[in-house]
Parts: sequence; C-alpha cells; structure tokens
Amino acid sequence: GARNLAECLRLQILEMRNTPEARAALAICGQAMELVAKRDVKRLCNLCGLDDETVRAALGLIARLEPKPGRRFVDVERNVVVPDVLVTRAGRGFKVLLNPEVMPRLRVHDVYASAMRQNRGGRDNGGEAGHAAMQQRLQEARWFIKNIQQRFDTILRVSSAIVERQRNFFMHGELAMRPLVLREIADELGLHESTISRVTTAKYMSTPFGTYELKYFFGSSLGTETGGNASSTAVRALLKQFIAAEEATKPLSDNQLSDLLREQGIECARRTVAKYREALRIAPANLRKSL
Repeated sequence: GARNLAECLRLQILEMRNTPEARAALAICGQAMELVAKRDVKRLCNLCGLDDETVRAALGLIARLEPKPGRRFVDVERNVVVPDVLVTRAGRGFKVLLNPEVMPRLRVHDVYASAMRQNRGGRDNGGEAGHAAMQQRLQEARWFIKNIQQRFDTILRVSSAIVERQRNFFMHGELAMRPLVLREIADELGLHESTISRVTTAKYMSTPFGTYELKYFFGSSLGTETGGNASSTAVRALLKQFIAAEEATKPLSDNQLSDLLREQGIECARRTVAKYREALRIAPANLRKSL
C-alpha cells in the first residue's frame, strides 16, 4: 500500500529496471507533485540537479505509471442508458418513435374486470358498498394508465418538436446545433415551460450520432459577426475540434481559442471559452502540453 501519490509512483518505479530514467523519476517523485502536474521542467532540473533531456524522459516514464493501482480490481457497475425515443432516417426526413422497451404495458387484470361485472348491482352482504369501492379502485387504475400514456405522448410530442427544430444536427452533427430554449418548445406545444423541463430530464434520445439526453438539444446563443446566433453546444464542439487538432508541444491557450472562434465569426470571450473548456473536462494549455 501507499500513503500518498508520490509514494505510489515511487513503489512502481522501484519495480522497474535501474535505468537513468528510473533514477531520475525517483528523484522527481521526491519533489512536490504540483511541479510534476504542471510539467515544470525548468524547476525540476534545478531541484533535482538533472539536465533537461533526462527530466523530460523521466516525466514520460512517470506519465505511463498507474496513479490508482487499485481501480483495476474494482467491480464497476455499468449503467447502460436505454433511450426513451428512437430517431431514424426516413427518406429526406426523420422518423420519431417511442422505444417499446421502455413503455410499460399496463391494463386492468381480467380477474378484477370479471369481478366487477359479476358484482354489479349486488346488494347481499354489503355487496353494494363493496361494488362501489371496487368501482373507485377501477377508476383510479384507469386514471393511472391514462396519465402514464399522456406522459409518453408528451415525451413523443416534445421529441418530435426538438427533431424539427434541430434538423441540422440530425443531418450534420453537433457543429450544426442551433440555439434553443425550453420556452420555444413550450409555446409551440401549448405546454408550461416547467413541463418541458420535467419531460426532458433523464429522458434519452437515440440519434444517428449517438444517444443524448433530451436536455442536450437546448443551449444558449452567442452572437456572430453576421448578426445571427450560434448555439453554445456548437461552440463547444468547435472547441473540441480545435483542441484535437492542436500541436501537442504548443497547445492553444484560451485567448487563442477565443481568436479562432472569432475567425469563424463567433464572438466568445476568453472567460466563456474557459467555462466551456472546463465543462468539457479539458485541461488548460499548460497541462495539455506534451513533453
């Protein structure tokens, strides 16, 4: 066992061959882990008395170690998302269907329906009171089934409206996502905004580009040079694209990403870029830099 990250890494290095890189890695692990995380080669060189090339080779060795060795033995439960709505291509358009696998099959049991018919009008031994009570339960069951059906009908209506509004996404992917707010769908369907919020929470749609929560299709807008609007979802997709294509040795700063978006006609401040980058769980430029 190890008491901290540095000790965990040192124990793994000690299991390796005694090479110059391994010895340098041991020396580096004796320093503050913050310097390793920031890949501060210059300070590590000074603190460990090593040259630049050796420190870079040692950091490369450390990067290949397992910071959490115990996780390979953890039995992680895999939660598979079953989509509530299925969207498929149909000619030039799209077909929106409820997933039969998630729809409950509810009905009043034949035994109870038969008992209702037999006791209808019965008066012996309190039969009338019993019949009235059973009639009440039957009505409650019917209301419950109707409410469930209405809920799924609402999910289908909302999903169809989303597909219509986000048609470009279903044809071209997330870069083509348009700005959309809950109120737009609420006004179109004649429903309250809170109803749309409930219906789109923890409900999933299978699309040609993967499975997404219905909430995913809603996003704020950013201004463009042409006076139009760009979806925040599309902007995040652009950021992922820019970062994926950057030079590993010269990662793009938030300012540079903001400038690249401006070249695409999208006005997005550096602070907003940083917020989107963090939401995408992408590290800042200094931590993305390759040795």
